[in-house]
Amino acid sequence: MIPATPRRTLAAIAATFALPLLLAGCNTVETAATPNVTNAPVAGFANLSPGSEEDFILNVGRRSYFKSGSAELDETARMTLDKQAAWLMANRSWFAKIQGFADDPGSAAANTALSTRRADAAMAYLVSKGVSANRLWAKGYGTDRKVRACPEEECKAQNRRVVTNLREERER
Repeated sequence: MIPATPRRTLAAIAATFALPLLLAGCNTVETAATPNVTNAPVAGFANLSPGSEEDFILNVGRRSYFKSGSAELDETARMTLDKQAAWLMANRSWFAKIQGFADDPGSAAANTALSTRRADAAMAYLVSKGVSANRLWAKGYGTDRKVRACPEEECKAQNRRVVTNLREERER
């Protein structure tokens, strides 16, 4: 038996790890190309095509936000609603339910009234941009259906919104 020297031990360790790497490099099996993950379909949005509900959600946006105690559309809300109006005009088979929400100081009745005014304001704006009023309807939900329940102002602001939801037919 030949006594191990540091040089021989190091060579044995290197050979142990190098051999599998060398053999892996000789592999003749072809592997599939890496898919373009940037353009890969997103789960739940497999039907992303122009005029689809997914198209509306991802490329137009369905939420508009409001300042505390206000049903006035600010510039950002109008920009979103402008895109919604253009999309709805181009995709006339869709109807839209405009849902208003609130998370403002005051009673439940006051929040329901405010959320209704918010939904009505968004609907009136869409109609002013040419969307037929027969394709739209508005409803206020007050403080029901919160995005988040929290005491911080930044968090509560997420609940002061209008959501435009597409429908295939008008609700009765």
